[in-house]
Amino acid sequence: MPKPLDIVVCGALGRMGSRVTELAARDKRLRVVGRVDKDPAPADGAVLGASRIAEALARADVLVDFSLPEGSVQAVAAAAKAQVAAVVGTTGFTTVQAAQLRSLSRSIPLFLAPNMSPGVNVMVHLCRIACSILGRYELSIAESHHSLKKDAPSGTALSLAKQVQEARGTSEAVPIVAQRMGDIIGEHTLTLAGPHERIEITHRAHSRDVFARGALEASLWIRKQKPGLYGMRDMLRL
Repeated sequence: MPKPLDIVVCGALGRMGSRVTELAARDKRLRVVGRVDKDPAPADGAVLGASRIAEALARADVLVDFSLPEGSVQAVAAAAKAQVAAVVGTTGFTTVQAAQLRSLSRSIPLFLAPNMSPGVNVMVHLCRIACSILGRYELSIAESHHSLKKDAPSGTALSLAKQVQEARGTSEAVPIVAQRMGDIIGEHTLTLAGPHERIEITHRAHSRDVFARGALEASLWIRKQKPGLYGMRDMLRL
């Protein structure tokens, strides 16, 4: 049996980091060799503070990061120094932070995706096709997430808007309505409205496990790639 892929989970105590850790523990292809978080409890020696990430990366093949933008950039910088590939599912990066990540991807394979769900990325692909064909239809995006999500619009909604603009060859803004309430995992809908009809393309996530599983599959895939910036479209060959 091949040696398991050794991963370090950054943001390990968060919702996504916890699920990544739990699912990886059930997957014989993977082994969690380190967990890192910004403020681990002093009594929990199994989770290292962010200042000790280099210590964890010394044993790793891939870093999987679901933290906050500033912490993600620092984590990827540490991964680049250690020559460890990275998978980042964090959203809400500023323009400067996104540029920093692109620069770091020249040193290591970096997988960056605002949404690790295969289904939502296929949905975005279908939206590109629909928007390129129905070029005169009006567009809008609606997205809903749980009340604790900090960024609005979501990274997925912003990425979808960008993909739609590219499909139409325009920089015209796409209206986005963001809703934060309850415990909604994630819903995204693109509406195309034309004469006498409209089309709605929707993706609904039922569990955070779809994102965690996507990140783990990405970690297995990115390990085999050359330095560069990659995403779900590359892995899924869309």
